[in-house]
Amino acid sequence: MRYITVVILAVILMAGCQGNEKKETASNTDTPRDSTQLTTVSWLDSAKDFGKIQEGQKLEVAFRFRNTGNKPLVIERVQPSCGCTVAEQPKEPIQPGAEGQIKASFNSEGRVGTNHKTLYVYANMKDARTHPLEFIVQVEKKPS
Repeated sequence: MRYITVVILAVILMAGCQGNEKKETASNTDTPRDSTQLTTVSWLDSAKDFGKIQEGQKLEVAFRFRNTGNKPLVIERVQPSCGCTVAEQPKEPIQPGAEGQIKASFNSEGRVGTNHKTLYVYANMKDARTHPLEFIVQVEKKPS
């Protein structure tokens, strides 16, 4: 019985990462925003297509941006749409006029096929509470 429970749990966890990505929007956040501290951002990279990679390869991704407002940009968090992607955000505020990067690492092990992944950036932006960064990659099965 314990074995069956473990197998069912494993299947549920794996299925949760198969493309049923939940879109997060400003409307489903409940953190109050101080409008005097909001800034604007110009995304230099917002979507990328990485073509083909071999299964098992780790793909390093970086999205560039510039703080075009007059307040420091504070990135609260970066939420990947799937556990197969790990995001890294700037630790310090990005000053007005400065550029920064959102980095991520995608683990392609067991991800054969087309993969559409999204990173949701939560920050003090005027336009929206979140901004999606998207990438696509075709993972080819590794040779047997």
